[in-house]
Amino acid sequence: MKRLDLRDCLIILVSIFLLVQVAELSADTPKFSRETKRYILHHTPIIALKDVNVIKGDGSPAQPDQTVLIKNGRIAQIGDSSSLQIPEEAEILDLAGKSLLPGFIMFHEHMFYPSGRGYYNQQPYTFPRLYLAGGVTTMRTAGSMEPYSDLNIKIAIEKGQIPGPKMHVTSPYFNNPGLPLFAVKGLKGPEDARAMVAYWDREGVDDFKAYMNISEENLKVVIEEAHKRGKKVTGHLGAVTYREAADLGIDNLEHGFFVSTDFVPDKAKDKNPSVMAQRKSLIELDPNGPEVQSLIEHLVDKGVAITSTLIVMETFVAGRPRISDAALEALLPETRDQYLRTWSLIATSKDTSMSTIFKNNMEMEKLFFKAGGLLIAGTDPTGYGGVIAGYANSGAIELLVEAGLTPLEAIQVATSNGAKYLEIEDEVGTIESGKIADLVVVKGNPASRIQAIRDVEIVFKDGIGYDSAKLFASAKGLVGLR
Repeated sequence: MKRLDLRDCLIILVSIFLLVQVAELSADTPKFSRETKRYILHHTPIIALKDVNVIKGDGSPAQPDQTVLIKNGRIAQIGDSSSLQIPEEAEILDLAGKSLLPGFIMFHEHMFYPSGRGYYNQQPYTFPRLYLAGGVTTMRTAGSMEPYSDLNIKIAIEKGQIPGPKMHVTSPYFNNPGLPLFAVKGLKGPEDARAMVAYWDREGVDDFKAYMNISEENLKVVIEEAHKRGKKVTGHLGAVTYREAADLGIDNLEHGFFVSTDFVPDKAKDKNPSVMAQRKSLIELDPNGPEVQSLIEHLVDKGVAITSTLIVMETFVAGRPRISDAALEALLPETRDQYLRTWSLIATSKDTSMSTIFKNNMEMEKLFFKAGGLLIAGTDPTGYGGVIAGYANSGAIELLVEAGLTPLEAIQVATSNGAKYLEIEDEVGTIESGKIADLVVVKGNPASRIQAIRDVEIVFKDGIGYDSAKLFASAKGLVGLR
């Protein structure tokens, strides 16, 4: 047997070193699974998006006839198609007649879907791909029924094992006892709240969610402990008013002003008023009155963001349209029947109270935005099942236009405003040179006709283009099952 000399040993050592280096680099680079690769349309180092209408995402006017150059996952150049030089090696996509938007950054999203009577089924297969198909490149959940599932879905997406958007995972719900949901813990007191924050911080959640019955004392602890860890707290509140939560330092309030109890006469401290009392206060409220103006000014002054979830609230309003045929086809047959039965009952209802509340809330969200408040957008696929991940994202943006925002302002809410809240605006949220190429290609021009935002064709995440239609088709008939 031949003995190895010094030269042979050096060659072997160098080879081992190089293999280790390659392995380390590979560990940081997603290796797409066969399943994920099925939906990738464009994955080349240089891609030129030619002759496209660019909507920057900051509310500024659209720029027609632009070419956007993507290099290695980032936006390298943006310029007039007549003058921008395209490298010979670039893959060129002719996007004449189409618009380019920043990837949607959506809030109050979930990985579960209601199955009735307080039960929620996790949707680890359908929802990640549907969100991506609908143009969502970054999302934040808002409360988790199966937190380990959410955390593992996030990891699987990051590793390229499944298609989906970048995820910011919010904790399980922080709530006082009394809510009849099996997956929601009832806090025993401030020390229990403190321990729960510490535990879920160690487990890797990105943010925390306070819920309807939480007391002011417990909410104060959650906010303090989350902020110590550099993390934010959002809330769907009731027992605590918006003004009280703002004074405690909460970062975000969910559902616009639908769940605000600030206007309920003689509201008891730390008590959720009855549904009827809360509804009555919102029906009788003047959205342009001094009470609302005072609250909006206080929230803006405290830097509290508001999440608009008009799309889920619309499902409880008589006379509003049902979900699209395509969204219906995405549902499991049993789930589809359950949704249609409930929608029919609401559609034929003579009760106009929710319609009044819906219109008042729309006006308040518009006023909050116009006052300089950070309005962000979400869908909340809960209720009785009338909100389907991916399909609902465009509807949430369209409803902001119905509320009185311009199309460009509504797109801003769903893009750059979301990036500001997550403090990632240096990387995403607007179409600018140097930023990550998280982009959405739609047919038509949503700046002049917001409904064009429904026609998503390609979704770029990290400069990789995904086939929206194919992603949607892969979930057909499965929502509600998996």
